[in-house]
Amino acid sequence: MTQDPVPPEQQELRNTLYRKVKRGRRELTPARMLVYRVAVVVAWWLVRFFWATCRIQCRPGFERAVVAVRESKSLIPVYWHQHLLFGARALLDLRDDGLKVGFLISASVDGTAPAMLVQRVGAHVIRGSSTHTGARALRDYYETIVKQQISPAITPDGPRGPLHEFKPGAVMLAQLTGKPILPISIAASRTWRFRTWDRFELPLPFSRIAIAYGEPVRMPRGLDADSLACMQAEMGRKLQELQAEAREALRRGLGIGDGG
Repeated sequence: MTQDPVPPEQQELRNTLYRKVKRGRRELTPARMLVYRVAVVVAWWLVRFFWATCRIQCRPGFERAVVAVRESKSLIPVYWHQHLLFGARALLDLRDDGLKVGFLISASVDGTAPAMLVQRVGAHVIRGSSTHTGARALRDYYETIVKQQISPAITPDGPRGPLHEFKPGAVMLAQLTGKPILPISIAASRTWRFRTWDRFELPLPFSRIAIAYGEPVRMPRGLDADSLACMQAEMGRKLQELQAEAREALRRGLGIGDGG
């Protein structure tokens, strides 16, 4: 008995991080695929609307980010989960300088629509689980970053928090691959903050945006558990300081004085 061929749209979404995709309880039926296609079109138009109507006021640190991309080819970008919308934009703006941006998407059926959206944006889809750890996951990440030279965007406090807690994944990957961590932070002149665990920030249309790129950070090899925890805390502080830098750059760009 032969198996039916995999439809082209499913072939495009095959797992690129793990060798096998776990089957969920739900199946990718034609009706569900149609819903996903419509949802992706709507989502893409919304993303483009916010990117088009919000003006990038300033990008402090952009030049050093360009240098890091050209020197390292691939790196490990990090930004808080609440900055997903313009964090992705910050990375896509580096594509002309050689950055191959990747986004980790669930290997389940639920990840089909997000994977299609990532492809629509023009980035690379990495199918897997951000909560899956171990030697196999690290090995596959190594191949993705070092051999394929894809830079996976990481939200170090995701996917479920706690808010602004820098988890060990990015630090461990930097150790393993020898690639630098590139911190990124976003500030908006007007934003809507959702009452979710990540306090997701949606800049209002026609807002001014500051995208701050931090100094690339390389991790020493052979960190013990205590040193790893210290580096996590240090990277969390760097992201918070970068957030303050983005807000200050935006304030100056808008011509807001100190009131003195």
